Amino acid sequence: MPESVWDYPRPPRVEPTNRRIRVVFNGVTIADTTRAQRMLETSHPPVYYLPPEDVRLEYFTPTSRRTFCEFKGQASYWTITVNGRTAADAAWSYPHPAPGYESIAGWIAVYPGRMDACYVDDEQVTPQPGDFYGGWITSDIIGPFKGGPGTQGW
Repeated sequence: MPESVWDYPRPPRVEPTNRRIRVVFNGVTIADTTRAQRMLETSHPPVYYLPPEDVRLEYFTPTSRRTFCEFKGQASYWTITVNGRTAADAAWSYPHPAPGYESIAGWIAVYPGRMDACYVDDEQVTPQPGDFYGGWITSDIIGPFKGGPGTQGW
């Protein structure tokens, strides 16, 4: 059954999922889990937060980049480097999230558009349009989605 992003709540809701989430960069699987949590917010495809135990952290280097979400708090970023190829500020987490989002503390999200491939189960995702949001679009998620041209005012 398709999910419309317009049925997702605001403020966002975080929920566990047992779907298999995989992230591939420069030919290496850098994350593989069935214990992810997905963030659901009006007009956005889901963002998957991965437990650090299921992420190959040896490829992640903290950066000085910080952003602030009115709901989740301050995010910290990582650059991912695998065998000489680098994706700057390609992953983020909330080390000390705001109340209501404690379950994602220290969990890692990645921009699917900056990876070679990201998968939900065996389906390769389409990245959310734009370069700010990190949503994962699958065949069971319908939009329109915030992030593309002309959607900043949504």
